[in-house]
Amino acid sequence: MSTSGRLGAASVEVAARAARLAVHVDAERGVALVHPLDAAGEPVAAVRPVPLPELDLGGQRAVWRNARTYRTLLAAGVRAERAHDVELVEGLLVGADGAFGAPHGLAAAAARLAGEPVPPDEGPEESADEPPALFRRSEPDPVGTLAAVVAVHGAQQRRLAADPRLRTLAAAESAAGIVAEEMRAEGLPWRADVHDALLTEALGPRPAGHGRAPRLAALAAEVEEAFGRPVNPDSPAELLRAFARAGIELPSTRSWVIKRVDHPAVAPLLAYKDLARLHAAHGWNWLRTWVHEGRFRPEYVVGGVVSGRWATRGGGALQIPKAVRAAVRADAGCRLVVADAAQLEPRILAAIAGDAALARAGGTERDSDLYAGLAAELFGAGVPDGRARAKLAVLSAIYGQTSGDAGAHLALLRRRFPAAVAVVEEAARAGEEGRLVRSWLGRTCPPARPGDEVPSRARARGRFTRNFVVQATAAEWALVLLAELRTMLHRAGNPSRLVFFQHDEVLLHGPAAAAPEAAELVQAAADSATRTLFGATPVRVPMPARVVESYAEK
Repeated sequence: MSTSGRLGAASVEVAARAARLAVHVDAERGVALVHPLDAAGEPVAAVRPVPLPELDLGGQRAVWRNARTYRTLLAAGVRAERAHDVELVEGLLVGADGAFGAPHGLAAAAARLAGEPVPPDEGPEESADEPPALFRRSEPDPVGTLAAVVAVHGAQQRRLAADPRLRTLAAAESAAGIVAEEMRAEGLPWRADVHDALLTEALGPRPAGHGRAPRLAALAAEVEEAFGRPVNPDSPAELLRAFARAGIELPSTRSWVIKRVDHPAVAPLLAYKDLARLHAAHGWNWLRTWVHEGRFRPEYVVGGVVSGRWATRGGGALQIPKAVRAAVRADAGCRLVVADAAQLEPRILAAIAGDAALARAGGTERDSDLYAGLAAELFGAGVPDGRARAKLAVLSAIYGQTSGDAGAHLALLRRRFPAAVAVVEEAARAGEEGRLVRSWLGRTCPPARPGDEVPSRARARGRFTRNFVVQATAAEWALVLLAELRTMLHRAGNPSRLVFFQHDEVLLHGPAAAAPEAAELVQAAADSATRTLFGATPVRVPMPARVVESYAEK
């Protein structure tokens, strides 16, 4: 094989025919093995090694085992526009076959394709806090790995050709893998000195060793004084016994349970719980472990939740508490653009159902309040608690709550917006009957398990599938949003970059002068995501953005 990385004149025709490039990194040699493919996944030229610094993916769709390949390419300065992530797509396909959770790594996919026993998936390739390495020891047969990628990709393409929606989901999921790696490489701006000051203000000076922070120690002492005896506030068992001695039997020591208790220990105990949670999840140990050179780089797990929402592997990136958000601060001369979708799930439900009345209630302006619009539709204008009641009605429909006033509000919603309610109720029935439920693009819920036919478990599964059809489709919308926003920023030449994402919220970071345009592009990307999924729908998802210096700013 030639070792030249540039395309010669004889390769121009091949490059034009190669809609896709299968790529696998041979780390020992410091090259990318590249196999040109046509749109159907069939090879159009031989495998060739390209030195990593010379690799140019152009506008072709990269085909790789998983996004860890892109991590290595990014470290070498290589940018991908589009991708097909074989392992992410295999996860979607086995789920569509009713086998959610079955192995979907490359080895499993190749064995499944060959009709051989399917091996279990391997664990993460490196620990969450291990810095990416440009060159690390590769597997014994990189050429064989690339061949497996090409074979599995070809089989996946044949399956996806018959299902346009699932094909869109595969592309969006793969694009999310790109975004996740780029966000990890970019890092979320994080001021360690501000974080330390926030912790000191809340907890007192950092304790030496493993002792309690001063504020926690003081609150623990108040709890003991209130009970009149030594009690460890970190021990649920000791707390339950202490309350029992005071004549108060509690089912648990959860905060919402304790709040209802009339006892002098309650106030300091609740304060202790809040601060202890901050100290454990985002305290000084977290700061030392996760923030380096002014950046927090979490390990995002695309599709890490059943509904397709993301998860993280360590770091708690999707649960940044308000107490430390002021530490998320733009660099000098830069700004953050913070945007979240307004009432995403109800709007997605309206789009799924094609419920024009619910869509109209949601409005189309950037400041449109769907719950206020619903309140006017359901209860008339000017009802003092109308918005709260309308919100309860919608959440009852999506989550299956029927107790208290929720049932009456849901019945009213059913009469006024029958198409929307029919969608979630059909999903609930399917779940109760043990059937599979799919999102708009085709993400599939886990199959029923033995014993799910028991009435109580069947009802629980029905509540899950009722929500699944909406939440999973909302997650798909968010995937397309990310892909569209990334593309729009690049095409506009805007230097702002995505640095954080959770569920329906995005953060961008870039020069202050570029922030206003970036904020406008967020709404443009949201509108494009809605059209991509639902076509000519009256539903609009407002995604107002604010330009700030700190994530704590409203």
